[in-house]
Amino acid sequence: MAELFSDEWMKSYMVAWNQDEEITKPLAEIGFKSTIGYGFEGDDKPVGVIVVENGQMISAGAYGGETLNWDLRAKKESWDKWLVKGLGLAGLGMAYASRKLKFAVGDYGSMVKDPRMAGPFIKTFKVMSKI
Repeated sequence: MAELFSDEWMKSYMVAWNQDEEITKPLAEIGFKSTIGYGFEGDDKPVGVIVVENGQMISAGAYGGETLNWDLRAKKESWDKWLVKGLGLAGLGMAYASRKLKFAVGDYGSMVKDPRMAGPFIKTFKVMSKI
């Protein structure tokens, strides 16, 4: 298994994301476009990055200095737990409130208040567990 958020892992994540219509379809309907970094709490920069256009991930790999719209950070132990157990809406709220999931860049509040974004976001954690 590839290391979490490595270039290889991110490319596998792209395939799984693009195959999941519960993510791609609702995000396409709202024209979702974003560059999202994933990494670990305390690091200076994210490890992996994805670029999404109209709900489809068009690129994924190691972070290379891209300007991010979202930058999600957590301890490795937290990521590992979420990849096994998933993360529902209540769990997401608890992870954010307890600072286990941090948005180094991006507006958590705007995302969770919009069910067109919140639902697919939560689904991404289930997709991650397939990698």
